[in-house]
Amino acid sequence: MCGIIGIIGQTEVTPVIYDALKRLEYRGYDSAGIATINDDKIDRRRSQGKLINLEAELKQTPLKGNIGIGHTRWATHGAPTQQNAHPHKADSVMVVHNGIIENYLELKNTLTSHGYVFSTETDTEVIAHLFSYHLAQAESIKIAARKTFAMLEGAYAVALLIENEDRMMIAARQGSPLVIGHGDNEMFVGSDAFSLAPMTNRITYLEDGDWAILTDNSLDIFDADGKSVERPIQVKDASASIVDKGRHKHFMAKEIFEQPEVISHTFAHYVNAHEATVKIPEIDFDTSDIKRIVLIACGSAYYAAMTGRYWLETLAGISTDIDIASEFRYRDVPMDKNTLAVFVSQSGETADTLAALKACKAQNVKTLAIVNAPDSSMQREADITLPTFAGPEIGVASTKAFICQLAVLFCFALALGKARIASERENELVKALLTLPRLMGEALKLETSIEQIAVRLSKKENAIFIGRGLMNPLALEGALKLKEISYIHAEGFAAGELKHGSIALIEDNMPVITIAPKDAMYPKTISNMQEVIARQGDIILLTEDPGNTDTDNISDLIFLPEIDPVLTPILYTIPLQLLAYHTAVAKGTDVDQPRNLAKSVTVE
Repeated sequence: MCGIIGIIGQTEVTPVIYDALKRLEYRGYDSAGIATINDDKIDRRRSQGKLINLEAELKQTPLKGNIGIGHTRWATHGAPTQQNAHPHKADSVMVVHNGIIENYLELKNTLTSHGYVFSTETDTEVIAHLFSYHLAQAESIKIAARKTFAMLEGAYAVALLIENEDRMMIAARQGSPLVIGHGDNEMFVGSDAFSLAPMTNRITYLEDGDWAILTDNSLDIFDADGKSVERPIQVKDASASIVDKGRHKHFMAKEIFEQPEVISHTFAHYVNAHEATVKIPEIDFDTSDIKRIVLIACGSAYYAAMTGRYWLETLAGISTDIDIASEFRYRDVPMDKNTLAVFVSQSGETADTLAALKACKAQNVKTLAIVNAPDSSMQREADITLPTFAGPEIGVASTKAFICQLAVLFCFALALGKARIASERENELVKALLTLPRLMGEALKLETSIEQIAVRLSKKENAIFIGRGLMNPLALEGALKLKEISYIHAEGFAAGELKHGSIALIEDNMPVITIAPKDAMYPKTISNMQEVIARQGDIILLTEDPGNTDTDNISDLIFLPEIDPVLTPILYTIPLQLLAYHTAVAKGTDVDQPRNLAKSVTVE
């Protein structure tokens, strides 16, 4: 995840910004930079690679100034080069940015027509030029800020400096986290409270759509409509900041809300946004030789793998099997040189999955690991590793790690399918992928209505989740989330299988969560739902649009944004996570550390 630091200080800020960037190293990055204003002039230093390279730049040509911004970057648009490193400059404006600007090409074309010249491959540079454009219209800084952020589409966090304004900074947040720190005649901006811990423990969390104008002794916050708003100051315990929950009550909630950002950074590794294509790291064997794939995992990772099977068969046209890791190595599974064994794990230390990987290697089968933990045992053992870039996940119930596993599996399937998918379809799917951070942000805005549903669900003893096609694994994952943190007995079923036995469980007021995006399976899923309604089941329906569906007998509707049907599992995961989370909160269970469970299962 990218990291942002901004300081309006009373003394030289460069060494303080550099130290703060070091505290953000845990988020991962591939380049870094710092900009300051000194004697009314903006200057910057940038470097590719680790912060030690930036340190060398600063030693050679120091940066002076009492106001500055810093950034550690995971490349999204453009290669991880010094030229593409943040901060980015346009005329008198300098900016750092986390996230993805979806409409950057449209904005870039408009700005180019006005004579603006771009020098990088990044989407971030658009923000600097756009702000500069509005300033040039003889408008105030406030108006320029309001118009600039109103035109941006996507998920982003921004810190911005303006030459000659050596006691002012602009900040904005939409979908990516950003906090404001309060000092004594000093103000700070950071990606999280941990980065600001040595400087202040007085923190204001910006809400989605907020943008702010900071000086050394003032903070003015405006919402997406440009109306002045108040956000509270919270006092944070600096010693606990590295595991800071932010404005959330639990780590699980924080990690659910981090998903638009972390999926952006996962895409950065696997998507070429300029060409609208997918990419995977170089593999030392011919992927056209792969005739069969075996997916092996446990728990939520297993359900991610189930979804991956659909994508691998549909997009890549490769016969794909799936197995629970704890069962796999105790069966005599026939595998040959044309088989690829894929292992999915958050920790990379899951005992069952690791043992299965070693069993495959003993048969000289090619192995690939999809893991979140760098330098894990699984990463070291596998022939190939595809990292997920979810960042540290504290809550035991997997949320952002699961989402990133889905993202990597989709990119992998699409990459393997290049030979059989029209390039136009690949471009279409990649463009849809890049809208996911924004659409996930929209789904997160459903939290209040989902919380109300969860309060009602918390009074139930049982629940059933149903879905078809790509929604079948998601029904299983939704049920797992609910039962592991709320302790409500929940089961997930393929909707078409209900009448083969499971429909016997339906009784008056039995909650049935129906996952029904408007895909090819929608009519059949709704038909299965009607069978439940006929037996007095209590329906909670997740869909984009109920259309002509009779909603009179549906207790609750959760409307999701429209997206290409093949990507619905990623988007529809969010309301299921929120439903499980708020049900557990309503019941008063230990959300982050549910009973009998551990984050990483390192024994069989």
